[in-house]
Amino acid sequence: METENGTAGEAPCPLVESYKYVLLPLTYSSVFLLGLLLNGAMLWLSCCRAKEWTCTTVHLVNLAVADLLYLCSLPLLIVNYILQDTWPFGELLCKLVRFLFYANLYGSILLLTCISVHRFLGVCYPIRSLPYRTRRLAAIGTAASWALVFLQLLPTLVYARTGVINNHTVCYDMTSPENLNSYYPYGMALTASGFLFPFLIILVCYCLMIKSLIQTAGDTNPVGSAARAKSIRTILLVCGLFAVCLLPFHVTRIIYLFIRVYRVTDCQLFQRWSLFYKIWRPLVSLNSCINPLLYFLSGTPLQQFSSKFRICYFISLDHSPEHSTITNKIVQA
Repeated sequence: METENGTAGEAPCPLVESYKYVLLPLTYSSVFLLGLLLNGAMLWLSCCRAKEWTCTTVHLVNLAVADLLYLCSLPLLIVNYILQDTWPFGELLCKLVRFLFYANLYGSILLLTCISVHRFLGVCYPIRSLPYRTRRLAAIGTAASWALVFLQLLPTLVYARTGVINNHTVCYDMTSPENLNSYYPYGMALTASGFLFPFLIILVCYCLMIKSLIQTAGDTNPVGSAARAKSIRTILLVCGLFAVCLLPFHVTRIIYLFIRVYRVTDCQLFQRWSLFYKIWRPLVSLNSCINPLLYFLSGTPLQQFSSKFRICYFISLDHSPEHSTITNKIVQA
């Protein structure tokens, strides 16, 4: 049994959380092993097998790096829960682990947004968007995403800290109980900027893509069919990622944080939503295993080369300077 205090140490609520000491080590261990395998394979294929990076490769390699940095922090959490929520690694590593979790989470969401916008432009405006679908702009977009994530998460390094509960040191998930009042508006702002706004952008992109794909469904061109299949796979996988991992986590996190700040004296309600949130929190880590599937479902480097060869072949039938320029841009896209 564990005790967590309210907003200012009022009316402590006992929480029965013995499930954490079995569920979390098993979940984090599985994510760690599977994530290392998939992200390592993706990086190896991208760096050693892909002769030329595309815009999507730039985004996915950054996703893999973010996943691997987070995965490296999981052994600390596994030890923490094996020791029954006792943190033996000090406050600095506590801050680092919490920062890496949210950096991976919101970095992944922004990179998925970049991928979705790139796919949207390629499907809905395949020719007009060519000047904007370059590796250079993909790299700039990726760098801007990381800069935004770092600025969003700077307060996390202040709020994350260790404390003592029942005579053992813990690493607080969000912050210590006495700081929850000030953490609450930050947590809401982080959810809005890091999850809600990018999610709405992705939703709009995919609705427009689906509309465009339906309108061109009768096209028998094999190149167009391959592009549609790739786009449909991307839509399904990203929507599945949000449905299974990201959306439930943020919904339960918002409700749990609200209850901790404003309804902590309702111990039954507190216990129920603490259970929901702390079950979904490790499950959101599955995004580190799902992200690499975007690479494998988007096609191998050989398939990408083959698709580009076919596109360039059809365009090269017209030897006009305009089409020659388009061919060069497609190869680099």
